[in-house]
Amino acid sequence: MTGKIFAKKKAPSICVPLTGKTRAEVLEQLEQVLPEEPDIIEWRADFLADITDTELVIGIIEEIKAKTDIPLLFTIRAEHEGGEKITLSEGEKVALLRAVCEETAVDVIDFETSNRKEDVKMLRRVSREHGKQLILSYHNFDETPANEELVKRARQAEDFDADVVKLAVMPHAEADVLRLLEVTKEIDDLLEVPIVTMSMAELGGLSRMIGWAYGSVMTFGVGVESSAPGQIPVQKLKETIQLMQELVPNWE
Repeated sequence: MTGKIFAKKKAPSICVPLTGKTRAEVLEQLEQVLPEEPDIIEWRADFLADITDTELVIGIIEEIKAKTDIPLLFTIRAEHEGGEKITLSEGEKVALLRAVCEETAVDVIDFETSNRKEDVKMLRRVSREHGKQLILSYHNFDETPANEELVKRARQAEDFDADVVKLAVMPHAEADVLRLLEVTKEIDDLLEVPIVTMSMAELGGLSRMIGWAYGSVMTFGVGVESSAPGQIPVQKLKETIQLMQELVPNWE
């Protein structure tokens, strides 16, 4: 399954987020992004006002899956890594993620490596038991850490048996963006699992367009509303990547 969704290929998978605050908003956004034909849809459930209602969450997932065969990534981004403030305790959030693994047809879940090791290990076990892929992620909205730290974070995710490793960082200068691309190639050569990286904000836009050339297998584009700073509209992202590949057709 990992190979089908996150296989290394010339073009990266383009993921579009849903960020509605209500069931109606989520489903309305879904109808708007489907014509864009993204490769993956991410539901950022931390934007949902009634996230404490497990039945509502599961019901929305069922409605999304009934409308499209596009793989669905389910994320409750932690507040300490840039997510929305939610009313669930950490234990309740983990319980909801477990329920989503056990009771829905979600294809992928995302969880931060900065969470409790016991929770990471439990969700790894449950996700695998129920045929879900697990992205283990790290987000830094303050800076682009040293290369050694980024490699360490990536190795930690692989050690937790992630299906995919994700790193998202904030640049303060063009040099940070270029360094992120270079370390993406280094990490891609080191790890056995796929890597997804991005440099955020407007300054980091280059990484979203060309990260695939350094080994990043997925990039995030805006369908209706962005879920992180610097995301580019889906069609512009597709056009730019296609043009780059036409100009450099033999890039491996």
